[in-house]
Amino acid sequence: DFVKMYSVATEETLQVMGGHADLVTGVQLNPHNHMQLYSSSLDGSIKLWDFMDGITIKTFNVGSKILALYALPSYEDLVFVVIPKSGERDTFQLVSVKLTKAAGQDLEAQELSVVLNGVDASPRRIAFGRDGEYVASVKEMNLQVYCFKQKQLNRFSVSATKTKGGTNQFSCVACHPTEDCIATGHANGKIRLWRNFYHKKEYTFSTLHWHHDTVMDLAFSMEGTGLLSGGVESVLVLWHNESDCQKDFLPRLGSPIEYISMSPDGALCCTLHTDNRISIINSNLRFSKSIQGLIKSTVVRTGLVVDPRTKALVLNGEPGHLQFYCLQSDQQLFSLDIVQRQYVHQAGLKQADLVKAAFSAHGKWLATVEEREEVTDPELQLKLWFYDEETQSFKLNTRINMPHEDHITDMCFRDMDELEDDSLILVTAGRDRVFKAWVMVEDTDPEAQQSVSWSCDFVGSYHNYQATNCCFSEDGSLLAVSFEETVTVWDSVTWDLKCTFCHPPGKIRNICFGRLTCSKYLISATDYGFLCCWNLLTCALEWSAHLNILVLQPDPLSEYIAAVSWLSKESSLFVFKPNEPRPIYIQRNLCKEKIQLAAFVPRDEPEMIGSEKYLWLRRSQLFFLTDTQELMTLSTKSLEERLTPSSKQLAVEESLPVTPFSLLLGKHRLQQSQEDTDLGKLVVCKKHEQDSPAVKELLHTPAHVLPSASFLCPIFINSLLISKENKSAEEVADEVEMESEKSEDDSDEERGVTEMEQDDTSPVELLGEMTCKLSKSQEKELRKIRKMDYSWISAF
Repeated sequence: DFVKMYSVATEETLQVMGGHADLVTGVQLNPHNHMQLYSSSLDGSIKLWDFMDGITIKTFNVGSKILALYALPSYEDLVFVVIPKSGERDTFQLVSVKLTKAAGQDLEAQELSVVLNGVDASPRRIAFGRDGEYVASVKEMNLQVYCFKQKQLNRFSVSATKTKGGTNQFSCVACHPTEDCIATGHANGKIRLWRNFYHKKEYTFSTLHWHHDTVMDLAFSMEGTGLLSGGVESVLVLWHNESDCQKDFLPRLGSPIEYISMSPDGALCCTLHTDNRISIINSNLRFSKSIQGLIKSTVVRTGLVVDPRTKALVLNGEPGHLQFYCLQSDQQLFSLDIVQRQYVHQAGLKQADLVKAAFSAHGKWLATVEEREEVTDPELQLKLWFYDEETQSFKLNTRINMPHEDHITDMCFRDMDELEDDSLILVTAGRDRVFKAWVMVEDTDPEAQQSVSWSCDFVGSYHNYQATNCCFSEDGSLLAVSFEETVTVWDSVTWDLKCTFCHPPGKIRNICFGRLTCSKYLISATDYGFLCCWNLLTCALEWSAHLNILVLQPDPLSEYIAAVSWLSKESSLFVFKPNEPRPIYIQRNLCKEKIQLAAFVPRDEPEMIGSEKYLWLRRSQLFFLTDTQELMTLSTKSLEERLTPSSKQLAVEESLPVTPFSLLLGKHRLQQSQEDTDLGKLVVCKKHEQDSPAVKELLHTPAHVLPSASFLCPIFINSLLISKENKSAEEVADEVEMESEKSEDDSDEERGVTEMEQDDTSPVELLGEMTCKLSKSQEKELRKIRKMDYSWISAF
């Protein structure tokens, strides 16, 4: 629901514009003002932005879900949108929307005119022709062309014959910028160029063919001399002069191309890929830049891993790669090629992919597992990577072919000592019914490039059961390995089996040790719906809960453990300490998607959290990944605080140079605040010292986008008013004293005012000076006592 603006030169995020309440479905530059853009959303609104300042100029409410948006230079104050047809399911229509010029920021767009019925909801299946004279729409086997001047609608269809290469079904459409020519892409990889389409029977088309699968999108160059096409091959094709013989290629773009867009000056084009990445390409088909956040992989099998060095989130990225994703900047730090083989984008091929990843405690070593999906005889490779400080990257140290006879189910590092590599152990668990411990040994090969390598030190098993999970205790002295329904605990020095825990029915799904004060506990979750906590000192079950836990994630910096359950098609979160069976935090219906993975990411500095129920988020932040690969987090900040990028542009920068006047003013304010403190006044909210956002917006918003004065005036006046809640204790006491001096005749009415004033001053605002609340009868007695004359006591 955001609109982001990036720098083409530096790839940095310059602006994040928030305001839509649902998914943004279209972004179009205002053709009549190059400093503005339109955006549409499923929330039924069209917003006009000043994207340089990141503020909303106007909002037009259409009143229906908007699935695509088009803005044309030939139509002023008119845009075209795709909306659902009322009363019919999965049927859409293209309508024109008149954008009214009325005063105000929030307006109703009431003038809607239907242009085409039966259109597709995808934005790439509608295109406007030369100077907006006609519009072309494709859906399934049909092409519709509507001419605005003649008000003529022509329909063309292609045969539905299915061949080896696919069907003729339309997949996308583009219109020539200067000629009457329509280009359509098809599911069989062909491109058709339609001409003379003003006549139903005399139309002609020519065919271009290179793609072996569906043509995902098409775009003409600004002059119309070149046609760009892209598809699942991850290759951008440039067709010259609409000729099948003259074409250039830009291959290996990483993932299938979903959308293609040209810059207004024709110098750049950009491609949007299915893995959530934008590639910026020069007009001569030279790769320039890449803007990418969290790369969307086909499936995340590595889990959510945190890099101890960068605190980046590490998981599957491009096929065969490990992506390091920065959570703060929403950008990929770098991508590590693990498999080191060219990936072929073709369905049905069995190709090697990355399935497991684990870091040592300080990020010095990285272990990865790659496998080729073969049912009978899987190919496995275990790789150990060493972090090179000079090159600031990971280098391959050891490659182990077939470390297990079957798939590896889990792996983890033991890292007891920060400095000694002797304490470093890697444990892998596999479906071949064993777990293996790998240690570093000196490499005796004189031709070896490194001094150490890894080899197997111990092989353990338990009653010929499959090993499913493994983890080390906090101090590294114990190793827990689950074998189907049983958890086994081993001494990590002697490899002696210490004890076993079993809580049938159900196989063990997750296991983890408690940390810090709860290190004597071992927690497990079964696929039959039980969460169990075992005491390692007494070797007994401490407590159990009937929950269908999918994810069990301990916080590395505290005793807290997060558990995510899945029940009745909704995910719920439970946070608990192992020594207390009652959860300290419960969030039911966290989301409708199934949460598959979670990770605690340590904060740079502990966050100041006022609410006690969120104290578990003080040291670390919890992230979730759903089965639809949406990355989510729990935040203690309000929505307004999270939508800061636009307001930051309006606020006065704290880093501005200090002038003599500001120094003088600051000194005067400091003296004034000290005087107020000496007088005993508790100022809860210093509104005059911290200018309100309304004042800052009024002073720092560019004049050409300011709303009317009638709109700003009430906001400005309200920002200057001081709330009753900010009254000091002495002000309230003075009011009570004034009330007590009044006559007893009006006492009932006056008491009500006094009570209201006293209630407005909360104990929190008085910062610990708790005042007892008196009943009405007690207040009456207190007034009588105040009026009594005690001067006779002075004689004694």
